[in-house]
Parts: sequence; structure tokens; C-alpha cells
Amino acid sequence: MNYGSLFAGIGGIDLGLDRAGMTCKWQVEIDPYCQKVLTKHWPDVPKFEDIRECGKHNLKPVDLIAGGFPCQDISSANTAVPRAGLSGKKSGLWTEFRRIVKEIRPTWVLVENSPRWKMWTPYVRADLEDIGYKTISARICSSTFGSPHRRPRAFVVANSNGNRESLVAIYEKMASVQEIPGKIWNGGEPCPKDIRMDDGFPRKMDRLRGLGNAVVPQVAEYIGRLIMEAK
Repeated sequence: MNYGSLFAGIGGIDLGLDRAGMTCKWQVEIDPYCQKVLTKHWPDVPKFEDIRECGKHNLKPVDLIAGGFPCQDISSANTAVPRAGLSGKKSGLWTEFRRIVKEIRPTWVLVENSPRWKMWTPYVRADLEDIGYKTISARICSSTFGSPHRRPRAFVVANSNGNRESLVAIYEKMASVQEIPGKIWNGGEPCPKDIRMDDGFPRKMDRLRGLGNAVVPQVAEYIGRLIMEAK
């Protein structure tokens, strides 16, 4: 099973899907730092920068399209002013994600974003249903797989074959996973060593921004394995 990655970031979803047994066919990412990370770890995978310039004309057909579109307009971070939602300039790039799905017609779609699911999942699911997909959504915390922080994320999984039974099975498994008991980083303590490392970048901002946007690979791997079992 192969996949294409939109808004790939530093490849958190990609690494998880690789570990689940899938093969990456292309990646779309506009950030220069993230591009360097992707090139280091996926040197042979074709890279594209601007999602607005991508589509059926330059992206190969794949079984699954995955990605987390920009969260700035739906995130719960620094919410001093109302968020614009999917009508915002950045999160509104979801429409490009949808356009590419409609053009390429993969069997599966995996979308990730903010745990404020009411801000985006109903609209993303409606958009996907409108172009012929059946969908489910669920929220998973990275602490479910042993991370020292909860890091909740919402996911939408869609199938183009009307495979409702498989989707229901995936939803039941995603919704039933439990956090592993243990020490959870509360954000007020020093950042865990596995997140802050001496990497040579000034003030570590590029690395921390990349990690902050990334999906924990173990979560993507878990969902990827469920999709592989259902295909």
C-alpha cells in the first residue's frame, strides 16, 4: 500500500505510515527547514513545495493521501481573539487538500489537526462525503503510546469504496485506546530531553517548531496499521 503526504512537515505521519508497512510516493511541504528534514530521511521521494501548484498533473496516483493542514485558524493556542476556522487564510488551505483528493481519488484519506474537532471535523467530513467518501473521526492522545505529554489530536479517516463496516471497526479501535499510566509532562516543568536537544540551530526554534507541528509517529503508525488491516 502506498501513500502521498500533504503538508508533510518533518514527516511525523510519514514515519508512522512507513512503520505500518506503507511506501511514500511523494511529499508536499513548503517550509525550507522541514524540506531539509524530509530530504534527509526520504532522499528518494519526490518533493513538491506549494500545494496550490500540485494536483493530478504532477502527483502520482496513490492508495492513501495523508496530512495535517495548517492549524493556525482553528487551534486552541493563544486564543485571545476568535479563530476564523476553515475560512481563515491558513487553515483554509484545506480546500487545496480536498481538491487534490478529488483529482487523484485515493481509496483512503487520513486527515489530522487540532483537538478542537468542532472547528473542523464536521466540515472536513462533509466535504469528503460530498465527493463520495465515507468517513469517521476520533481523537487520540500521544500519551496513549507512552509519550510524556498528552498531545491530543483529532483525525478523520475516509474510504472511497463505501466500506462502512471497515470504517466502523477502525473507529471503535481508535476510540477505545487508553492512555498508558505514568508521568505526563505538564508544560510547566523543563521540557523532556527527548524533545529539546543540542542540534546546533539558533535557540532551537526551527527544531521546536517542527516538533510542535508534527504528529507523534506512533499514533500515525497505529492508524496506518488499522487501515492496512481493513484494505
